[in-house]
Amino acid sequence: MNVVFTCGGTAGHINPAIAVANIWKERHPEGKVLFIGGDDMEMELVPKAGYELVGFPSASFCRGLHMHAFRHNARAVGLITRAISKCKRVLRDFQADVVIGTGGYASFPALEAARRLHIPTCVHESNAMPGLTTRMVADWVDRVLICFPESAKHYRHPEKAEVVGMPVRREFLFNDRAKARKALGIGEDEWVVLSAFGSQGAREMNYAVGRMMALEQADGFPFRHIHAVGSYGWDWMGDFVKDQGVDLAKAPRIEMKEYLYNMPTVMAAADVMISRAGASTCNEIAAAGIPCVLIPSPNVTDNHQEKNARALERGGGAEVLLEKDCTAQALYGLVTDLLKDPEKRRGMRAALHKMAVPDSAERICDILDRLAAGKQ
Repeated sequence: MNVVFTCGGTAGHINPAIAVANIWKERHPEGKVLFIGGDDMEMELVPKAGYELVGFPSASFCRGLHMHAFRHNARAVGLITRAISKCKRVLRDFQADVVIGTGGYASFPALEAARRLHIPTCVHESNAMPGLTTRMVADWVDRVLICFPESAKHYRHPEKAEVVGMPVRREFLFNDRAKARKALGIGEDEWVVLSAFGSQGAREMNYAVGRMMALEQADGFPFRHIHAVGSYGWDWMGDFVKDQGVDLAKAPRIEMKEYLYNMPTVMAAADVMISRAGASTCNEIAAAGIPCVLIPSPNVTDNHQEKNARALERGGGAEVLLEKDCTAQALYGLVTDLLKDPEKRRGMRAALHKMAVPDSAERICDILDRLAAGKQ
């Protein structure tokens, strides 16, 4: 059996596909795997994971009625049309049995080509609300795979929707708090707060966290704070914190890093996490079961992040603070209130674990097997 994964643009679309491909390959060592994408981050991540990638030039659609948008979209349509034609040839040559899309505009051509060739298809939507590509294909793919039960209502054919969760690295699912704390040199009775806003970081959030550190200092550093700045803030964050009156050299309970390469371990050790609300992040939080304060980015299409955050909030696993309301005082207050309420944190952990789907990749592989066998 031969399976094609199509995705692109961000790690949040690519990494889940790789996680499923790994499980599928374990099940079908004799089968073949092919990735089809654009010319973005997938060009690095997919080959690094050991899979073949066929990439085509692609472009997203620009919203708006100005001349630049018209020119951009005309070019995008041309690229998509050519990519569909090329994808048909690739799928025929590969003898694809099933095609799965995991998001990003680069996934549309392969899904459309598969439809025209009558190859079974499915799409995995990581956000609580369907993105543009998912909305474009949801009516005709064989299955729509969703992370949240409540998301089914957003589709015209909810009977096609199947809750499978979000595939995440196994380290997020099976990490041990005591072992994680021991590995990091953290005492069992210490409170630990983790703040992180993605590999690139978020300027406004770094400002808010920097100001919050001054409040921690004024309070005598009541908890250990581990902050991942991200690449965009690393050069200036230290000076900004110093301008707030905090000398990091004299503040051993604040640890600031550009990246956290051991994120599953740090999340397992932490009591509270402060984060954005991207789909991958929300599902990692649920898998790790870490009580969180989510500050959704207001700068994303269709306000996806707030909808993701609200899904965790309604489930009892998160506090949501909108960026417009995110002063250092408000953030510090939410965090300290959670730290002082162990019963609430226990309830949040339980709620998050209930929302997580630890066998998400396995469920998706089951669906791929059924579709390829014609048992839809």
